[in-house]
Amino acid sequence: MTRPLRPTLSLHLLNFAPEGHDGDWDHLFRLARAADAAGIDRVNVFDHVAFGEALDDYSRPEKGGRVDGRQPTGPDGHWPDPLVILSMVAAQTSRVRLGTQILQAALRRPATLAKTTATIDALSKGRLDLGVGVGWQAAEYQAAGLAFERRGTLLNHTLEVCQTLWAEQRASYASPELAFDNIHQMPKPVQLGGIPLWIAGTIRDTTVHRLLRFGMRWIAWGKDEDMAVSLPMMKDAIEKAGGDPAALKASAPLPAVRTTDGKIDIARTMEALSPRLAAGQTDFSFVFLEEGDERFQTERLSEIVKAFREATSRAIV
Repeated sequence: MTRPLRPTLSLHLLNFAPEGHDGDWDHLFRLARAADAAGIDRVNVFDHVAFGEALDDYSRPEKGGRVDGRQPTGPDGHWPDPLVILSMVAAQTSRVRLGTQILQAALRRPATLAKTTATIDALSKGRLDLGVGVGWQAAEYQAAGLAFERRGTLLNHTLEVCQTLWAEQRASYASPELAFDNIHQMPKPVQLGGIPLWIAGTIRDTTVHRLLRFGMRWIAWGKDEDMAVSLPMMKDAIEKAGGDPAALKASAPLPAVRTTDGKIDIARTMEALSPRLAAGQTDFSFVFLEEGDERFQTERLSEIVKAFREATSRAIV
């Protein structure tokens, strides 16, 4: 009998700020160090390369947004590059995994992305997870000289090139977008099999096929974030497509219940775990907004981790 995976707890680092930000990001690194010390499994950062002015598209699912979604900054908000942020987090931590949720991988040249991510993985001793998706903003693709209408194909192409260069000592590749022969790229990722790819998306054929192709790790998006409801449907879709639903790892938010002063009500928050664990959710992500110094954050996150471990241990016995 296969033992169930130990559920993991991921913390979002809010690597964005509104217009007029003073350029100080030390709070981000304090929180990352606290997460590392407290036993959080992964810290995640977000991605935008550039902005147009059609920010209402974030609320349009047909564009890749989410119903009632609201972009957290205006077009001149500050969004430091997530891979640069993670490289600095890696230098200040020792055990916490480093994730993107999500990286718009197709906006980067594939060989350059393969090099950058392999370097971060090597320097962090194998701690990088790459959550990827197509995004929702046509302007970013326009700024990169790419067709927004081909974003799914471009993402697949980017991931193919990365996996090829991560795995092969003498790499060759051919597609309508790019072809090369006998290419060498070092360093390779430390992790066997290359950097784990997490595929973001709603339940649809393109998401299912991407999971089967690039690794069975799903970041639920938008309407499918309640995994007590959506995960059985995704597993059914995977099985119908010829995959093994039991192999699926799945990440979605842990709905945090907050007190009137904004603190996380730990006991009530953990009550939401049971139906999601029963459905097979393996990773739970949350945002921590409580202000305080690094010691305070470490203590509070340690309390959350302890409660999470106890609740999930009871659920999977």
